[in-house]
Amino acid sequence: MNRARCFEWHARFKRGRTSLEDDERSGRTSTSSTPKNVKTIRRLVHEDRRRTIKDIAAIVNVSYGTVQTILACDLNMHRVDAKLVPRFLTFEQKEYHVEVCQEFCQRALDDPSFMSRVITGEESCVYGYDAETKQQSSQWKNPGSRRPKKARQSCSTTKSMLIVFFDI
Repeated sequence: MNRARCFEWHARFKRGRTSLEDDERSGRTSTSSTPKNVKTIRRLVHEDRRRTIKDIAAIVNVSYGTVQTILACDLNMHRVDAKLVPRFLTFEQKEYHVEVCQEFCQRALDDPSFMSRVITGEESCVYGYDAETKQQSSQWKNPGSRRPKKARQSCSTTKSMLIVFFDI
C-alpha cells in the first residue's frame, strides 16, 4: 500500500470508522471472473496446456489480467518449462540398464583389479537439434501434477561422428 493510501485510512479511523471492509461503490461491477469464464478457461487449458494467456483471453473475450487471475487464483495453475531428456526409454530398457549396473558393481566387489582392466569406448553419431524455445515448451500445470517432459524429436542435417575411449 502506498503512503497516501495509508494516510487516507488513518484519517478514516480517526473520524470513527470501525470496519476494515471497503465502502460500497457505484459504477460497473466486475463481471469477467464469472463461474462460466472459470469453467471455460479450465476447459481450454485442459484441451491444450501450451495455450498462452493472450490466446485464452482472445478466445474467452476477457482481459489478459482476468485470465491471469483466474489461472493463478481460481484454478491454482502456473507455467512450467518441460524438462528436457535425451530420449524416452522403455520399461525393458530401464530394467536392462539396472541389471548391467548391478552386474558391474558385483564384479568390482569380487575383483578389486576389475576396474583397472576396463577400457570403454563409445561411437555415436551426433546430430544438431532444433529445440523449441522455453516459451514454446512451457505448459500450465497444477501443483499436484508432474512436470512435463519432452524428448528431442527432430534433428537437423548437421551430423558428426564422435568416438571416445576411456580407461582408468
